[in-house]
Amino acid sequence: MLTAQNLSLFKDDKKIFSDLGFSVSINSALIIKGRNGCGKSSLLKTLYGELALQHGTGSVVGFDLKDMDWKKVPFLRRNLGVVFQDFQLLTDRNVHENLKFVLKATGWQDEKLMEQKIDDVLNKVGLQNKGFKMTYEMSGGEQQRVDIARAMLNSPKMILADEPTGSLDPETSDEIMQLLFQIAKEDGTAIIMATHDYMVVNKFPARTLTTEGGRLVEKG
Repeated sequence: MLTAQNLSLFKDDKKIFSDLGFSVSINSALIIKGRNGCGKSSLLKTLYGELALQHGTGSVVGFDLKDMDWKKVPFLRRNLGVVFQDFQLLTDRNVHENLKFVLKATGWQDEKLMEQKIDDVLNKVGLQNKGFKMTYEMSGGEQQRVDIARAMLNSPKMILADEPTGSLDPETSDEIMQLLFQIAKEDGTAIIMATHDYMVVNKFPARTLTTEGGRLVEKG
C-alpha cells in the first residue's frame, strides 16, 4: 500500500526529516507520534500529494510520489481518505450537502448512487439521522465523524488521519479512535495516523513510529 525510502522533507528550507524509510501493508495500522511542530503533518501532506516530494522515493496505493503533479493528484486522492484535526467542513451547508459536494467533485453523477453512498457512510459513523444538520450546529465529536464519513466516500484503500483527536475531549477521542480502527478492520482499509496524544496511543496499540531528531524510530 505504501513504501518510502530515503525521504527527506523540508519546511521553509529547513530540513525536518532525514532519510525516512517505512512501509504500510494492506489491512494494517501505523501510528506516527511526536510533539506538535515536528513535521508529522508535512509528512502526511507529502503522502497525499499536497507537498511535493523533493528527496527520496515513495509509492502510495500504486502512485509514484516522485512523479506526482497537479494532474495526477486528484486520481491519487480518489484512492485515499484524509481526516483532518480541524475537520475542514463547509459551514454554509448541511452534512448531506457536504458529502454530496465531495462526490460530485470526484466524478459521481448518478443521483441514486450518491444518495445510497451518503446513507452508507453516515450509518457507518453513527450519524444516520443527522444529514439535515448544519455542521456548525454539531459538537466537535460529531463534526469529526462527518470528517471520517467524508474520507470514506470513495471506498479508499488507505486513510490518512492528521491529529484526528487533537480538538476533542478524552472521552470523545476514545470514541473517534474506536471508530477509525473499526472501519479499518471492517473495510480492509490501511490507516496511518499522526498524533501527539500519547494517552490515545497507549490505549490503541498499533505499530508505532516516534519522531526523534528528524527521524522515525520504531520501538518495542
